[in-house]
Amino acid sequence: MNEQRIGEQSRVTLHFALKLDNGDVVDSNFEKEAASFAVGDGSLLPGFEQQLYGLKAGDKRSFEIQPEQGFGQPNPQNVQVMPRSQFTDMELDHGILVIFQDAAKGELPGVIKDFDDTQVTVDFNHPLAGRVITFDVEIIDVHNA
Repeated sequence: MNEQRIGEQSRVTLHFALKLDNGDVVDSNFEKEAASFAVGDGSLLPGFEQQLYGLKAGDKRSFEIQPEQGFGQPNPQNVQVMPRSQFTDMELDHGILVIFQDAAKGELPGVIKDFDDTQVTVDFNHPLAGRVITFDVEIIDVHNA
């Protein structure tokens, strides 16, 4: 088995799962094809990637990722109140995801937090912001990028 350890110039193939503190699985590829990425390519958040340093093929680990190393803390400025008139062709409900277009014509997801006849409150924070995430990994392969 390859004994190369994960570092800055590594290409890594792994299985992973992201879980909330209540055990709910947010994302996992353990039942699918393993994912591959080059360290530093932006595929993983730095706080997740740093946990992998020093691991080698065959290693299995579970890490607790605090919000500051994961998806960050919620930012109150990312909660916006908009006129209800911007949602005339849409049936609103609490917790639904709405895709908006940002200034650069990219997609910007927001979650409906509250609404009434005149206004809608939309939260643009990442849905996992403020959450402690358990990051389970199984390293399949490590080689130079």
